[in-house]
Amino acid sequence: MMTRNEVLEAIRAIKPEMDYVWDGNDEDDRPLTEDELNRGISLARSRGRPAGSDKTQIALRLDNSVLAAFKSTGKGWQTRMNDALKEWLEQHPAI
Repeated sequence: MMTRNEVLEAIRAIKPEMDYVWDGNDEDDRPLTEDELNRGISLARSRGRPAGSDKTQIALRLDNSVLAAFKSTGKGWQTRMNDALKEWLEQHPAI
């Protein structure tokens, strides 16, 4: 059995070009091309709140019926809920 240090030395001795060698048989094992990697990275970055957003994430307790009603309107229900709250604020200005 190898010691921890022997394992680490053996791993460090592997040349970078030998880290992974695709045998060419299974497409699922094929390494991604540079273009595929870049597309994946750009897709991952497109999710979430846009940079410069002035929104704050909070925890909020709502009646189940209110939440269900907004969720039943489909994708974008949180934006519609935000818009409804902004409309209420316009109709009920702070003192």
